[in-house]
Amino acid sequence: MNLSPEELERIAQATLDHYEQRADDFWAGTRDHDVRQNIEALLRHIDGESPHAILDFGCGPGRDLKAFAELGHRAVGVEGSARFAAMARSYSGCEVWQQDFLRLQLPGKRFDGVYANAALFHVPAQELPRVLGQLRAALRPRGVLFSSNPRGHGEEGWNRGRYGVYHDLETWRGYLAGAGFDEVEHYYRPAGLPREQQAWLAVVARRTAQTG
Repeated sequence: MNLSPEELERIAQATLDHYEQRADDFWAGTRDHDVRQNIEALLRHIDGESPHAILDFGCGPGRDLKAFAELGHRAVGVEGSARFAAMARSYSGCEVWQQDFLRLQLPGKRFDGVYANAALFHVPAQELPRVLGQLRAALRPRGVLFSSNPRGHGEEGWNRGRYGVYHDLETWRGYLAGAGFDEVEHYYRPAGLPREQQAWLAVVARRTAQTG
């Protein structure tokens, strides 16, 4: 799939509009989700003593951002939706940067960990190497990226008003390796269910020692 700049702009705007229009319902439906497994997976692989500098990529209304802050970490959110960004600032008390995922402006080597829960699957496949490279550049040496995405077999396109790409494990590993990450752990969610009922793939990866 070869998307033009105009098509990428339409994809980003329509997906953000979807969340803007449903922000309250989304918050009501997700604020009580238990994602401690994901938060703990990121934190246990970060080197050094806490507190850590954490970037919550696609922080939404701020549920997990607040959880990181309450654990004592220096948490910052980045979010494309203006309504979500405002909600996250209010709920978490943390700094939140409103940025389109396809137009990121992140500081270099600032974070110990990047937490991307249900966010990176919105990035079109052709743009994913660039975006992963930007997240890698925002990590300190040996920094850790956590990602959790709905899994599939490479399907890409519109799904109920949102654009998404649904990767399998081997494809996702390839993207991570190409962007300068080494996988350290993966698992499927929700825990305790048969694999065919585990719709989410979670992967923890470490920034490699290559230069840059």
